[in-house]
Amino acid sequence: MKEEKLQSKQALVDEIKEKIQGAQSIVLVNYRGLTVEEVTELRTKYREANVDYKVYKNTMMRRAFEELGVEGLEDFLKGPSAIAFGMEDPASAAKISSEFAEDHEALEIKAGYVDGKVLSLPEIDALAKLPSKEVLVAQVLGGLNAPIQGFANVLNGTLSGFARVIAQIADKKENEAA
Repeated sequence: MKEEKLQSKQALVDEIKEKIQGAQSIVLVNYRGLTVEEVTELRTKYREANVDYKVYKNTMMRRAFEELGVEGLEDFLKGPSAIAFGMEDPASAAKISSEFAEDHEALEIKAGYVDGKVLSLPEIDALAKLPSKEVLVAQVLGGLNAPIQGFANVLNGTLSGFARVIAQIADKKENEAA
């Protein structure tokens, strides 16, 4: 009986470790004071952005962080804690958490974790204000495309000017021949 309990706890720790390793970012929140409807709304927003939101026991999260060598988050694992794993976009968990916390004072953002670094609240806010990955890619591609498009326009203008000069010379030769 005791062995089964230990195995189930270790399985839970392994699940948390797997999610941590697969996540682009992590945000720890205190959800105390949110109504069931508000938590459901928050879960829906997370799910739409491919953010995995779970409530685990603090001891299980602490053990998973320790086994992975993640330091600095154990101080935030006090009281009711939920964890949001940003699976695709590093800013998505922070963005949704920050936006939801603005409208719902009961949601408290405790800490974040990105690329091996624990994020403070100002850093989480800065991450939340970043444009989405798709917008950033579009901006970079637009910036790369602008010089090429300008060069093509210059070449097109030169070629069309050359064609007009040839057409005028041809018209002049026809008029002289007639």
